[in-house]
Amino acid sequence: MSTRRNDPGRRDRIIDAALDVIADDGVVGASARRIAARAEVPLGSVTYHFTGMDELLHEAFTRFSLRASDRFEGRMAGAGSLAEVADAVVQIILRDTFGDRDSLVVTLELYTLAARRPEFRGITRAWMARSRASLERHVAPETARQLDGLVEGLSIHHALDPGPYSEELARAAVERLILGTAATAPPPGATPAATAGDPD
Repeated sequence: MSTRRNDPGRRDRIIDAALDVIADDGVVGASARRIAARAEVPLGSVTYHFTGMDELLHEAFTRFSLRASDRFEGRMAGAGSLAEVADAVVQIILRDTFGDRDSLVVTLELYTLAARRPEFRGITRAWMARSRASLERHVAPETARQLDGLVEGLSIHHALDPGPYSEELARAAVERLILGTAATAPPPGATPAATAGDPD
């Protein structure tokens, strides 16, 4: 027990190690033994901190999704005008969502697991809800939902098939949605009802 008291970050290291193993070997290859080796902890530490692999996977994917949501919200919080909103979304697509190969693999592993197992679907739903909430601070809810889907789709395409056309294509698609709906979009920080205007 004294070892555990002197290593308060062990549980966090195991969770991060699980994400590393998932990125390298997928969920199917994410065994407790491999994760313990990556975290440089005894195998017994995994079973001490987690009731089983399901709990560890749920914690790891939750951490991953929260980090992604924080990046998304941070990018959107810096946008003011609709043009800045459009640029922020483009940067999310090209730089943030799947900025590296590991993020792409972990995301796709999560999507696959959530598609098969309802207990993991709450993670993806919460992730999408936070993304839409960030977008809805700048655009109408229906536009936010369309943009959220666009971000996912174009991010995957860009990650798997990057090319010189990627930024031009992404910017054109995003601006079509955002700037094309400028007349109905609420200003930053306002609710749709507050932008309806006084009929008088």
